[in-house]
Amino acid sequence: MAGCGSRLFFLTVCVATLLGANAEIKFTIPVGRFFTYELLRETFQNDFEPLSKLYDGRLYDDPMTFKCNQQSFPDLPEWLRFTQRHPLDNGFLYGTPTSPGKSIIEIFAINKRSYKTTKEILVIKITAEKLMPYQAEVFIKLREIEKVLPSSVQGEIKQDLQKLWDTENLEIVNITNALDRGGRVPLPLAGHFEGVYVKVGSEHYFSDCLLRVLTVQHQRQCSAGSKVKIPGGCNFCSIPSNCISWCRTQLFDLTKQEPEPPPPAVGSGILEDGGDFDPPESPPSRDFFPDYMVTVIVPLILAIVLCLMLAYIMFGRREGVVKRNARTNQIQLYHHQTIHENTEELRNMAGNRSVPPPLSTLPMFNSRTGDRGAPLQSDSPRIPLIMAQHDPYSDTLPRK
Repeated sequence: MAGCGSRLFFLTVCVATLLGANAEIKFTIPVGRFFTYELLRETFQNDFEPLSKLYDGRLYDDPMTFKCNQQSFPDLPEWLRFTQRHPLDNGFLYGTPTSPGKSIIEIFAINKRSYKTTKEILVIKITAEKLMPYQAEVFIKLREIEKVLPSSVQGEIKQDLQKLWDTENLEIVNITNALDRGGRVPLPLAGHFEGVYVKVGSEHYFSDCLLRVLTVQHQRQCSAGSKVKIPGGCNFCSIPSNCISWCRTQLFDLTKQEPEPPPPAVGSGILEDGGDFDPPESPPSRDFFPDYMVTVIVPLILAIVLCLMLAYIMFGRREGVVKRNARTNQIQLYHHQTIHENTEELRNMAGNRSVPPPLSTLPMFNSRTGDRGAPLQSDSPRIPLIMAQHDPYSDTLPRK
């Protein structure tokens, strides 16, 4: 019975109390064996709304979210993972412990309808056990992690791999989501899945079907990207969604692996007595002139050269520009003077004409009759156009 118990995955469940707020569940698992715990919404629903407390004969099926963490820590242990796709789905705690110990997991369930909260304590005791010497990892393309974690699906996959390995002494070592291994998020279309990696182990050596993945021909076909055919007599896939990808199958022989080097010995932290401390003498003298040249003199020379070039550009090459501007100004002044002289000449010629000026230029000229009125007697050289200009206090408004 002891040998059988060391080969089979066993669980010891002990419910300390029936109250949901103080529920404590205990598990005992060996190192190197896959652990799965499903968080059933029905169980927590009974904690929120007990069956003895029905409202109008209605049973609730509320959406819930779960928050899991190690007691006194903000997150889970490094070997344990949690997944829940939707609040209407169950949650899963899964992973493979790597070292013996004890983990206390706090599970908080939040009711998304009433926003009530209940708590559950999960105590996981990990015992030491020898790892399976022969392990194989397969990739299932048409699966997702939530669809593989239920115990019924794990049993189906295990049965297919037992036939492939040709032994019943087979245990699931680990199940990993392909996204955690660098996989890409699939398109939200039917027939596209994330994929999962399933690692199994056994004490029996690999079967002939598994050893074919180590052949040169198989590796050449996989590297060429061509579709690899299933070796003859090795198709033990009872469900199409559980079929493995042969190019991603890997074998691990732990008996041939070199043991890990022992960890360094931890000392007392106190240095051994090595005598009196002899401080070193003053450091040797150092010539800093080359550093001074590179740091100060060279940038200064470059700055002076740039200033000289700028001064030459700003002042030395402005002579031609000044001359061109002066020549242009002279031409403009000459044209202006010529126009002014011609204008004066035309005015003088018009003033010396003997022809009487036109009547339209004379004051008080009537354009219809051609008569000419007497000029106003005024000492002012300017004739006002409006009579109000003579007397600013006169009333020019019309009267009846």
